[in-house]
Amino acid sequence: MTDTEAILATARKTKLSERESIAEPASYMEDDFTQTLNRIYKSEGRTVITGIGKSALIAAKIVATLNSTGTPSLFLHAAEAIHGDLGMVQPGDVVICISNSGNSPEIKALAPLIKRFGNTLVGMTGNKNSFLAKESDLVLHSYVEREACPLNLAPMNSTTAQLVIGDALAACLMELRGFTPDDFAKYHPGGALGKKLLLRVQDLLDVTRKPMVKPTDSVKVAIHEISDKRLGVTAVIENGTVVGVITDGDVRRMLNDRDNIAGVTAADIMTKNPKSVSAAAMVIDAFNTMENHAITQLVVIDNGEYKGILHLHDILKEGVV
Repeated sequence: MTDTEAILATARKTKLSERESIAEPASYMEDDFTQTLNRIYKSEGRTVITGIGKSALIAAKIVATLNSTGTPSLFLHAAEAIHGDLGMVQPGDVVICISNSGNSPEIKALAPLIKRFGNTLVGMTGNKNSFLAKESDLVLHSYVEREACPLNLAPMNSTTAQLVIGDALAACLMELRGFTPDDFAKYHPGGALGKKLLLRVQDLLDVTRKPMVKPTDSVKVAIHEISDKRLGVTAVIENGTVVGVITDGDVRRMLNDRDNIAGVTAADIMTKNPKSVSAAAMVIDAFNTMENHAITQLVVIDNGEYKGILHLHDILKEGVV
């Protein structure tokens, strides 16, 4: 197919078909969904999710979502399970077996074994009359009318429906557990996401660069301090308290306004009541403050004590945003 309009028409048709398939599982959310949810929530074991083919890939994704949201889970490939990996299943585990047809040979071999171990078996299938559905203690119905595949053969709508049910379980479990952003951070310590959730201002603060001058210091001293510390700003300290800041912008404006700077002090050109942040604050919150006020530096204060300057470049260099 080379015609652009025809290609886009097929793409749109696929998207719309899969969108409609998402609505179907929602109408099947019945008592078995609630019971499955409660058994997982109350279980002292793990949630083991298994499948074959494309359903196995969906199972792996659901496991990843559950693990990252506070529900210990394991992926078990159905074919490997009947060749030794069934030892992964322990007493108390809830096992979810995903199969659209519910009648594949691997599933027929695996389901009775899980039941023999005494584990709760939950079948996620599009066929409520299948072998899997009949063997399962609970059934999550994932029926779709047809696949988005032009031949109605390749799993598309059916795997989308399975994924939606898995996400619904994860979301409900998060609410049952009272899962918080702090909990989420524990499971996502790496990358930009982890840094947004975990990194605090004190973690970025360079205490070796702590620019400061007194209100009575000359402008020349302030300029030297700004240049020496290379943060584009210096704090103005009086009796141990930050009373203002002088930025390189303040210096430029002063030079534009005055022909003679002799006798000009830091107090004469400083900005009073500068924006500040605590050392324990989250870096992402500090960034939002900078963005909201169109500034690139924040004074860092801890229990009234001046700790240094947090610069926007520090945040960007760390890859928080």
